[in-house]
Amino acid sequence: MSFRALIVDDEQISRRIIHTFLRDEPAIEVVGEAANGTEAVLQILQLRPDLVFLDVQMPELDGFEVLREVWPYHQPFVVFTTAYDAYALRAFEVSATDYLLKPFDRLRFQQAVERVKKPLAQRRDAEAIPTLLPLPAAVGPPAPGFLQRLLVKEQRRLFFVKSADILYFEADRNYISVHTAVHTHLIYQSLTQLESQLAPQDFTRISRSCIVGLNHIVELETYFNGEYLVKLLNGEMLKWTRNYRANLASFHGRQ
Repeated sequence: MSFRALIVDDEQISRRIIHTFLRDEPAIEVVGEAANGTEAVLQILQLRPDLVFLDVQMPELDGFEVLREVWPYHQPFVVFTTAYDAYALRAFEVSATDYLLKPFDRLRFQQAVERVKKPLAQRRDAEAIPTLLPLPAAVGPPAPGFLQRLLVKEQRRLFFVKSADILYFEADRNYISVHTAVHTHLIYQSLTQLESQLAPQDFTRISRSCIVGLNHIVELETYFNGEYLVKLLNGEMLKWTRNYRANLASFHGRQ
């Protein structure tokens, strides 16, 4: 029985040390490395490793932010590796299996690996986790917890789109088109679920199938039967249906 591991650290020498130590662990297969937080998120979601050796302080996203991004989609076991002991308590609050303080030797590393093998085997024996666990509070998003970025996939590429750049979302059956000024991306999610994750001061629902970014509205024009035409900064026109007229307060409150 072998398990897939990802090494995440912005220092090449640290990645090399962990990789070298893992050569003595036939049960652990290294499937990739990442040198910053964003790359770590993409690698975790693409490779879906069983185990991640995760640094805390990194460019772009720190280790806890990485977990916050991937947790709704994939939940690997985590061994934190860092030069700072100040994060130890927070690491175990997010259910880390171990916390390796740099510089660690081969013996200490082997202890961490042995500690994670049992829960890895138990998860494998169970074949699958029925439901994703809730994100531990210690890595939860800062209040109020609304999406600042959206992870999208195009072919084999995964990348982030800032919420502030999104003009509107448009639902089509089980998919949502994410419209920015320059691109349109597809995500698989319900509009109702997405709506609950968006900041109400920045987004509001204007119809059964559309959520608009309030910052991108130029003007509203009265239409038939209590409906409105919504003109966006890029010139596009949307319809604000009367079933969602109550949400007009979101727009008027910005004036």
